[in-house]
Amino acid sequence: MQRRQFTQSLMAASAGLLLAPSSRAVGVQDPMDAKSVTIGCSLGTTGALASLGKELKQGLDAGLAQAKGIHGREIKLLAMDDGYDAARSEDNVRKLIADANVVSLISCMGTANNQRILPLVDEAQIPYVAPQSGATSLRKAEYRSVFHVRASYTDEAQRLAQKLVSMGITELAVVYQDTAFGREFLADVTKAMAAAKQPAPKAFKLDAQGAQVADVVGKAVAAKPNAVLLGTAGDITATLVNEFKKVSPSTPLAATSVALSGDNLRQLGGKASGIALSMVLPDAARTSFAVVRDYQKAMRALGYQEFSARSFEGYVNARVLAEGLERAGRDLTRAKLRNALAGIRSNDLGGLSIDYASGAPYVGSRFLDLGVMGANGKFVG
Repeated sequence: MQRRQFTQSLMAASAGLLLAPSSRAVGVQDPMDAKSVTIGCSLGTTGALASLGKELKQGLDAGLAQAKGIHGREIKLLAMDDGYDAARSEDNVRKLIADANVVSLISCMGTANNQRILPLVDEAQIPYVAPQSGATSLRKAEYRSVFHVRASYTDEAQRLAQKLVSMGITELAVVYQDTAFGREFLADVTKAMAAAKQPAPKAFKLDAQGAQVADVVGKAVAAKPNAVLLGTAGDITATLVNEFKKVSPSTPLAATSVALSGDNLRQLGGKASGIALSMVLPDAARTSFAVVRDYQKAMRALGYQEFSARSFEGYVNARVLAEGLERAGRDLTRAKLRNALAGIRSNDLGGLSIDYASGAPYVGSRFLDLGVMGANGKFVG
């Protein structure tokens, strides 16, 4: 199938789819301070995913600033940079739980990073809203203090694979990074193709640093797939797109919601045109959604004029936490906040519903869409 047919079909589809073990021993103060409440976060504002991390923090800041004064408390975000290094994430979270006396964690970033964090969260029984990863491996029923917001990477991979198969595109290649996220994405796509009784995708692995892009792209193109799915995130995705556009500009490309930051899209410019992306939130530019209008207003209030899927996700995550804080009441404790979050039912943020009625593993949103990038770095259709 030609690239134009691929793009047009996906555009049509998009129109119709819408802790440390020691933390208990140090005597965490409970209830929390009456005048302020601190929320903890470990994320990579430097390192391989710095552009994604910076945009995520912008959205968190905007959402929490908009929610100021819940029960008379100032809400403070204590965000610690981990450079997207899992060991540093673990160290940061130990400090946040034990030393900073945070009432909750929010949106710590990365699959491998969260794999290190969640046992600490479980031990401390501290509420944790919106791990910044859609990995299914993190969604375990025993983690009863964890409140995911977004749909999973498995959901995204299945939707992408199902749509491609429905279009007659069955010879797929997956270019993935040798990270926890990349390996899980490959497994998800492989399972989805098996369920559709289609051939397994041809797999092409990048090392964790993405050092051999030209070689991997050359091998993927030589395999002559109908489409290539990218199991990568951030700057390495932009590098791959540039290389594919140079070597084989007609090869259709598809990826997940975390593939490209707003900065990546601006840098790619017209080269982003035609890339299909799964979406776990409405388009951050689609102001027909009240939640998008609220997000853009909150961002502008902090001086941010650029809008992206990642900062929008941070904003939504902050809104979910703010709802929990509101419901937890004036005499705030971690236990009350956990119970308040678990009690959220069909909470409409303005076109996006959050519901934890299904119990652990708690997943608030099942929103999933498909979009195709236009030449201006915005979704078309």
